[in-house]
Amino acid sequence: MSSQGQFVWYELMTPDPPAARGFYEGVIGWTSEDVGGGAYWTFNTDEGGVAGLVALAGDSMVTSPAWAGYVAVDDVDDYAGRFTAAGGTVIRPPAEIPGIGRSAMVTDPQGAALVLFKAIRADGPPAHDAPGYPAWRELMAADGGKAMAFYERMFGWKNSANFDMGPMGTYHLFAYDGDDRGGMMTKPEFIDHPYWGFYFRVEAIGAAAERIKAGGGQITNGPHQVPTGDWIVQAQDDQGAHFALISPTP
Repeated sequence: MSSQGQFVWYELMTPDPPAARGFYEGVIGWTSEDVGGGAYWTFNTDEGGVAGLVALAGDSMVTSPAWAGYVAVDDVDDYAGRFTAAGGTVIRPPAEIPGIGRSAMVTDPQGAALVLFKAIRADGPPAHDAPGYPAWRELMAADGGKAMAFYERMFGWKNSANFDMGPMGTYHLFAYDGDDRGGMMTKPEFIDHPYWGFYFRVEAIGAAAERIKAGGGQITNGPHQVPTGDWIVQAQDDQGAHFALISPTP
C-alpha cells in the first residue's frame, strides 16, 4: 500500500541530544540507539524505531528546538516546487540521505515546517494503538480553514469533520488511509508562529505529566479530557521543544 501523503517519521532537532535522550526515555519509556556515529539516534519501542533525534546544526535555518514530521511523497523535488509555488519556502533543499532516501524541509504558506520524504524502502512507525507510538498530528496554523484547504490540495487529505470550539474557533479533522489522523486550527494569539505538533501514546496521562515536570519539562496545557474520551497533556521538553501525550487513562 502506498504511503503517499502520509506522516511516516518524526524527528526531534535539539541542541543537546544526550539530554533529550534521557528526557524522552524517562517520560515516554522509549529506548534510544545511536545509528549515525554520534550524529543521529532513533527513539524505539520494543518493536522498532518510532522517531529520530539530531543535533541542531549551526548553519541550519531551524534555530529553536522542535519536532518535525516527515510526509511521504513520490517525488521530493516536485513537491518542494509545489510548496514554493503555493507560497511556502524551502528551508533545506532536496538532498539524498545515504541508504535511507531523499528529503527536503519546507514550510507551508503560513510558515509551519515539515519534511518531504521519499524512502528507499517503505518502513517507519506503523499506526499502532500502543504506548510509545505516534497517535495524532496537530497543526497550529495562522488560519486553520486556509491551511486545511491547502493540505487537501497538496496531499489529498480529507477534511473529515469540523468542530466549533466557541471563542477558540473551528477544529478541522483530516483523514487519510480511511481514518482520522490529525487536526488543525487557527492558533491562539499567545503562540508566536504556526507549527506542527505531535502526540505520543502513554499508559496514564497524570503519571506522564509528573514525569515531564520531574525531567525538567513544562506543562503548557492540561492534563484534560478531549471529546474522544482520551486524556491529553501538551508540554515543552527540557530544551523547549513542543510535544504532547495522549492516553485513554487519566
